[in-house]
Amino acid sequence: MISREMEIKIPSGLDPSTIALFIQIASQYDSSVYVEVKNKKVNAKSIMGMMTLGVPAGGKINVIAKGDDETEAIEHIGKYLNNDLAH
Repeated sequence: MISREMEIKIPSGLDPSTIALFIQIASQYDSSVYVEVKNKKVNAKSIMGMMTLGVPAGGKINVIAKGDDETEAIEHIGKYLNNDLAH
């Protein structure tokens, strides 16, 4: 299991369109992926769970991955949240 705190550097924060892409990225991996904000933990592959978070740009989340490809999942999500992926 890997847990990493990440800052949202996407200008719009985690809004519906960025959440949709976040879920697509998390869903590419077999590992379980969760996002934790304050005391709330949601499945990163669940649109309904992710929509409840409401994290603005500059906000911090904890991303947790557990499984055979957890390292790749965390790295890919980190690049996305850093706004390092070509859109």
